[in-house]
Amino acid sequence: MKNVLVAYFSASGVTEKVAKELAHAENADLFEIKPVVPYTAEDLDWRNKNSRSTVEMSDPGSRPEVAYKIGDMSKYDTVFVGFPVWWGREPSIVDTFLTTYDFSGKKIIPFCTSGGNDTLKAAERIRTLTGPGASVDDGKRLSGTVSEDDLIIWTKGLI
Repeated sequence: MKNVLVAYFSASGVTEKVAKELAHAENADLFEIKPVVPYTAEDLDWRNKNSRSTVEMSDPGSRPEVAYKIGDMSKYDTVFVGFPVWWGREPSIVDTFLTTYDFSGKKIIPFCTSGGNDTLKAAERIRTLTGPGASVDDGKRLSGTVSEDDLIIWTKGLI
């Protein structure tokens, strides 16, 4: 049996809900990509050019610090990485997670929660961040109301 991890960042709770459902459906470990300094409502105001999220997303090299690390990433074969879509891609905090570990030989499957964006732009960036040793799937956009049965149907054959 393959060892599966569902790692996620959630700003509003929507991605967290989906990640928990996915972890349950796949009998996977769950890990929250949590910033050392939590995001406030003001930080997430995308209309404010000086808000924390806007500043981070404007800098492709931004790597906000993650509060916790996974003790042994080597035990996982497959890593689902979940996030809301910010500025058409994964948030910079997810980039921090992806550049912290060696994903060589692992399958990475992104999933996003968004009203309209998909994961293709993020998948391209994730391939760059994790390097050629990782196999990165194109992933999927999921609604906040996706059912466990739908998650099982989606992941069948992915792992």
